[in-house]
Formats: sequence, C-alpha cells, structure tokens
Amino acid sequence: MKITDIQFGMLRVPLKTPFKTALRSVDQVEDIVVMINTDSGHVGYGEAPATAVITGDTHGSIVEAIRHYISPRLIGHDISNLNHITHLIQGAMEKNSSAKAAVEIAVYDLWGQLYGAPLYRLLGGGDPVITTDITISVDYIDKMVADSMSAVDRGFESLKIKVGKDIGVDIERVKAIYAAVEGRALLRLDANQGWTAKQAVYALQTLEDAGVRLELVEQPVKAQDLDGMKYVTERVHTPIMADESVFGPTEVIELIRMRAADIINIKLMKTGGISNAIRIADIAATYGVDCMIGCMLETSISVAAAVHVAVAKSNAITKIDLDGPSLCAFNPVDGGVIFNESEISVTDAPGLGIREIRGLQMIA
Repeated sequence: MKITDIQFGMLRVPLKTPFKTALRSVDQVEDIVVMINTDSGHVGYGEAPATAVITGDTHGSIVEAIRHYISPRLIGHDISNLNHITHLIQGAMEKNSSAKAAVEIAVYDLWGQLYGAPLYRLLGGGDPVITTDITISVDYIDKMVADSMSAVDRGFESLKIKVGKDIGVDIERVKAIYAAVEGRALLRLDANQGWTAKQAVYALQTLEDAGVRLELVEQPVKAQDLDGMKYVTERVHTPIMADESVFGPTEVIELIRMRAADIINIKLMKTGGISNAIRIADIAATYGVDCMIGCMLETSISVAAAVHVAVAKSNAITKIDLDGPSLCAFNPVDGGVIFNESEISVTDAPGLGIREIRGLQMIA
C-alpha cells in the first residue's frame, strides 16, 4: 500500500451554540480535511482546524505546508513503514503542528486499514468505550448555569467550564454552577491563559475556601510562564493542568522536571499527530503523571484518532475531553467512532473506520 497523492477539502459544520473562551468566539467548525490516496485504492482521512491563537496554524498555512513541504516527502512510500513515514512528516519543517497532525492521522488510518484492524488494537488495545466531558462556554452567569444543568440532564458527568475573562465574575460563575450541579457532575475549569499567577491563586483559594471542589484547573497562566504555573501549583489544593504550555515530548519532560503542573493535556493538533501523543503518554506514565486527551474545534474525523489513542493509552490518559463532535449541530461523517453525548464507542472497522464525509468542498 503506497502513497500516490494527497488531496484537500474544506469542511464546515455549524455549532449548536457559539463556542466562547477567553481567547475567541466561534460559531462553526471550519477545518481542512486531508485525504491520502494509495495504489491499493484505500483512502486515509485526517483533519486540522485553523487555531491561530494557539497553534499558529491557518487554513492557508495548513494546506501550503502539506502541499509544498510534507506531501513531496511521502509520495511513493509504503504505509507499512509507519515509523519512517512519521519521521518524514515531523522532519519536513518546524512548527506547523496541525498540518503534521492531519497527515499523520490519515497515515495511521491507512496503517489500520493495511492490517484490517481498528487503530486502537494496533496501538495496544483497550476498552473501546470511553466517557467525555463537555465544554460550557464563557457567558452570562445565568446562561452558563442553564447550559451546565442541561448538560447534566443529558448525561454528562464532567463539565469543563470556560473562564478567564474577568476574575471577579469568574469566581461567581463557578460558585453558581457548582451550587447548581453539586453531586451530579465534576467541574473542570479552563482559563485559557486568562489569569496571572497571583490572580489564579487568589481565585482558586477563594473557591476552595468557599467549599467549591474542582477536579482540575486548566492552563491558568500564559503558555510560556512555567514559573507562574509552578507558583500556582504549589499554592493551591486543586490539581493544575498544563495545556498550551505543552506541545511536544521535550516540553513535557521540562514541565515534569520543574513540577510545574499536576496533569498534562495532550492534543493531537499540538503534538503534530499521533506519534508524539504516544510518546507523551509513555513519558507521563513513566513518571506517574496523569494525562487528559483533548481536542480543538474538530469534527469526528480527527477526534476519532484521539479516541483511539485514549483507548490504547488508558494507563496514562485518565481524563477525556473529546467533546468536539458533541458541540457540532450534526456529524458529517459516515462510519468511524460513535459519539453519543458523553459516551464514545469505537467500532471494529479497520483504521478509523470512516466511509464517507458529507458536505466536503474540495480544494484544488
């Protein structure tokens, strides 16, 4: 099974409600879909969102990176040489992690198809059913409370609450949501770099003193501020998770060395795909550090890949934040992983199991 060419498409899917964080507000998914064709007729699918405020990738940069730097290195290579192909992808250029991720996902999809097995089995096996949280966008307090209660009524047992816009209001948001869902759901806060270290300590100590028990707080400070992250981690009881601070294995090792955070958030769009995500999970497991696996605003194409990784690496990945498909107004994918509110199930279909993508607009 040799790679013959790579094609691109644009996939647009409206969200059920606008996605609002401390960094941005979005009302639809707009992702680049990558299709790797082979001489055997098999097609591998990958996907990448343009998350410029986090990864630096745009739609144009994703396509151009793949077309001019990554694709020429891969044509003619046999999918069975997986490690060599992933090495070529990662070494094609610096940064551009989302572009690399889209191509790697499609390659791993083909690798599963080559051996006729779902990807998670080739990665080590595991329980093919996992449970995700769901994101509650930052908004007026009453709206966030209503959204949280609705999510709990739909069966979600973990809520990721977006904060980081206004620390005083953030504290009141969390108190109100906690009072509304206490005993029915765990709360995870995501500040998206919206606080300073001192603000984070103040906010979390205030919530702890008020009796609010949080499962974790994600990326309270700026991505580059590892000293600030360590400052927060040492001064609060609530577990602190690094997200934007950690893209690859090298940063994970430094974060663990510094003891700057308690948990690591793995996202394929940050790691450049599956190969580095696996390395991060293995490093974390070696040091006894828990991981979450998350996603950007992605559909069930690339999120399916993250699900397979989560299932296969459950020894390290103990928390799941793969709600992208649940936030979409509809699922454009036939086949693949099954997303049913909080429950995610992997089928026995080879690779990612994707049969068709509806509404895809091809890019010349």
